[in-house]
Amino acid sequence: MTGTGEKGALDGIRVIDLTRVLAGPFCTMMLGDMGADVVKVEQPGRGDDTRAWGPPFVGEESAYYLGANRNKRGMTLNLKEASGREVLADLLRGGDIVVDNFKLGTMAKFGFDDAWYEENAPQIVRASILGYGSTGPRAGLPGYDFLLQAESGLMSITGEADGDPMKLGVAIVDLCTGMYALSSILAALQARHRTGKGQYVEVSLYDTGVSLLANVASNFLASGKPAGRYGNGHPNIVPYNAYPTRDGMIALSVGNDGQFQTFCNAVGQDEWAEDERFARNRDRVENRDACDGMISDLLKTDDTAAWLDKLQAAGVSCAPINTVDQALTAEHTLARELVTKAVHTNEGEITLPGIPFRFSDTAAAVRRAPPALGEHTEEILAEIGKSDDEIAKLRATGAI
Repeated sequence: MTGTGEKGALDGIRVIDLTRVLAGPFCTMMLGDMGADVVKVEQPGRGDDTRAWGPPFVGEESAYYLGANRNKRGMTLNLKEASGREVLADLLRGGDIVVDNFKLGTMAKFGFDDAWYEENAPQIVRASILGYGSTGPRAGLPGYDFLLQAESGLMSITGEADGDPMKLGVAIVDLCTGMYALSSILAALQARHRTGKGQYVEVSLYDTGVSLLANVASNFLASGKPAGRYGNGHPNIVPYNAYPTRDGMIALSVGNDGQFQTFCNAVGQDEWAEDERFARNRDRVENRDACDGMISDLLKTDDTAAWLDKLQAAGVSCAPINTVDQALTAEHTLARELVTKAVHTNEGEITLPGIPFRFSDTAAAVRRAPPALGEHTEEILAEIGKSDDEIAKLRATGAI
């Protein structure tokens, strides 16, 4: 939704966003989508690293930056300057949430340790997004999505069985870490209603990567057998794969024995469901190659559209394998407002990814385009009581 005047679920909550790149900005963007007042703090003259991550660019702004920073106000602040740290202290005293993805110990080095918060801002929920967490032999090391996809085991289970390990096409560890941070922050806000105090929340890319192994991790822990790669297949379900057709490919998801019976009926192969090699899912998993092979041979005899029509009419779970442009221009995508518009201060109307969640009474909406570097600095400083003279002095010293 765009341009709604309704207040969001987090209306009245102020977020101090000290993050950059993706995991942190993605988290704080969603807080903004829910109605929070997000103040994005960036380094003067440079800003978030992703502002330079292009092409493509929309005018002077990179598409990467625009995709993770809607619904925020932006200010610049040099935290290496004492006066800049004093401004941050004022922001924190009046804030509800602060999110950072600095290296471990950076905030304490700036003077914002546990004792400072206890005395000056006990109400604030503090969230840190770290590479490897604050404990363990790798604590304090920086983390990068690609490296964590590799180290966590995710790449070892992604790709063709006889191919190389492969990362996902998006920064899945970063994105999911941002979502873990979001849910943890919201839980800490809820706890504040009971305790009257904020608390410290920690998430890390390493923890996220390992946790995303999900059922694959459980499989190994239960069996002791190393996990493998299945291409587009599933380690526990067959048929669940991408199959070639006469003119392309189709994704097929058959989750239980009843669905397999329906699939067999739909494609005119009732005998498959009666074959002892395929009657139960456990049998199909044991005979994966044979099952996938006979389905591939059959689906190659007709076009993708024909199979989709036939299978969907029978209630079989299947889908086309769309390109990104096909997905973003699909009728359902547009109906769900997953592509939206906003007016950027410098670039005019821009097109952005939409919001993937809905509220019945407190609308999530794109209320602001991603901010230009330092766009709201003076506005925010005035809100925390800085006079024009004080703002001029901050600018003169390089604090903003």
